[in-house]
Amino acid sequence: MDPITHTLTGAALARAGLQRATPLAAATLVVAANAPDIDIVAYLGGEYAGLAHRRGWTHGPLGLVALPFLVAGAALAWDRWVRRRRRPDAAPARAVPLLLLALVGILTHPLLDWMNTYGIRLLMPFDRRWFYGDALFIVDPWVWLILGGGVFLAAERRAPAALVGWAALAAAASLLVLVVPVPRAAKVAWCIGLAGIAVLRVRRSPVGTGTAESRGGAGVTGREGEGLTGRDVHGRAGDGAPSSFVRAARLGLALATLYIALMVAADRLARREAGRAIEAMGAGPVAELMVAPEPANPFAGTVVAAVPGGYRLGTFHWLGRPRVRIRDELLPRGPSGPVVDAARAAEEARRFLVWSRFPYVEVRELEEGYDVWIGDARYVDEPRAGELAGVMVRLDRELRPLRRGPRQGTQITPPDMSSRSSGGAPSGSIEGSSGPAASSRAHSGGMRMGIQ
Repeated sequence: MDPITHTLTGAALARAGLQRATPLAAATLVVAANAPDIDIVAYLGGEYAGLAHRRGWTHGPLGLVALPFLVAGAALAWDRWVRRRRRPDAAPARAVPLLLLALVGILTHPLLDWMNTYGIRLLMPFDRRWFYGDALFIVDPWVWLILGGGVFLAAERRAPAALVGWAALAAAASLLVLVVPVPRAAKVAWCIGLAGIAVLRVRRSPVGTGTAESRGGAGVTGREGEGLTGRDVHGRAGDGAPSSFVRAARLGLALATLYIALMVAADRLARREAGRAIEAMGAGPVAELMVAPEPANPFAGTVVAAVPGGYRLGTFHWLGRPRVRIRDELLPRGPSGPVVDAARAAEEARRFLVWSRFPYVEVRELEEGYDVWIGDARYVDEPRAGELAGVMVRLDRELRPLRRGPRQGTQITPPDMSSRSSGGAPSGSIEGSSGPAASSRAHSGGMRMGIQ
């Protein structure tokens, strides 16, 4: 999931009462909830290096064991060398609670990352398999609204800087929801949800007395000694924030958990129904099937099914009649042979194939050699998905790579599904960034481009 979701998860856990455990508890939870994404440094090796190496070691058993000690150690170092040097009278952070909180925060990360279609290698390095929940879009505004609302209502009323931060976050999230092509009903529901949270905040009783940390910052980015950085928490129930504030955060966590559980259950039911529909049309058997969630629309999904010879693509909608619509065209897995083998052996192609879930191949013969497109059927309708859509390898007549990956300054355009007959060959170029073929492939769910 996106960093905002991970951050709000850590903040909600803190505001739900865990920040009482020790000074720096809230900061530790928020940092820990994001810690496995330290593997983002893999992108320094290029886009395809990031695909091949992310969501692996730091999300698997070794990372989940080592990272809590690193996060807790960093918090203790900050406490000793910065916080208590600035405020010698401050109560020291306690090592064991910090370590347990770091573990809790870190465990939320792979659980959330499993929810989407991008995938996660939960057993890395012992097992390199990818696991997919297919239940949530990678940026889910309803998770933001539920968790963010709970944290906001549980936060201190009198911190103007933090309120400005919350307003900026709400504005940025609203811009994304309102500008990106999502159903109009989702835009209306988002605005109503934000307004409802604002009204509840205004009507809420002002804060009374409490510990210095509970009286601290209102958001997830308070100053030193406010909210997340934890000034003088003595860890006694009843000494923290008013119980109504704690309940708000707990309610946010409970509602978010319920929403995610319902999405997981709905995905399983949708997979079963889509699989039966594909079998009924004589296109099976189905080896693997995905119903990818649409942005901001919990009722709709995109179907990709691995069947003999290729992939069947379609849509699913809980309110549709029929609910499952499968295209007549088959997306072939593509040819095999020396040309494809040479392309697959290229470094960027090998990296892409580490991550690809539904790979397919297109070959185009040129005067000087071959263009080989290696794509992923999850993104065949998304010409702006960048490296997620696939990799193009150009070979000379001796099958030596001449160029790999996306061209700088252009979009990768996957093969045109509209020009296909069942099991047929592509009729157009596998690269290019404009023209009728490219525009006909643009997906209405623009938020899906390049982030799922």
